[in-house]
Amino acid sequence: MRKQFGFSMLEVLVTMIIVSFGLLGIAGIIANGLKNNQGSYARSQASWLANDIVDRMRANRAVAEGASTSPYNLAIGTAAAVGTSVVAIDLTSWRSALAAALPTGTGGVSLDSTSKKVTVTVQWDESRIKDGSASQQFIVETKL
Repeated sequence: MRKQFGFSMLEVLVTMIIVSFGLLGIAGIIANGLKNNQGSYARSQASWLANDIVDRMRANRAVAEGASTSPYNLAIGTAAAVGTSVVAIDLTSWRSALAAALPTGTGGVSLDSTSKKVTVTVQWDESRIKDGSASQQFIVETKL
């Protein structure tokens, strides 16, 4: 009888190929989980920062509600007021916190003076995290 050599080497090679495909699949799952985790972190930061400006407005309620047009009204893409007033400091520091916490983070605030309804919009870019929609928005509506 002749002995066959090399058959166990072929089995090891096939096993290594199967294991490597499995490890590649696990690496893909981990990478996808990290992307989702970063997106969740950005959304939680947006939520926290939206509530931060609402709390600042509540702390300065007399000024926020005092005029027919609130000095806290700030559209996305416009510059915040410059100065030493509480409103200017609140809006400038809030925008700075948005830019620091979120990728290209910005935001806007609008207050309806009759109903006292505040709408806060936080916007950021998630193009490096998600494929497709790059611009993300988080909107909070509340009353002072």
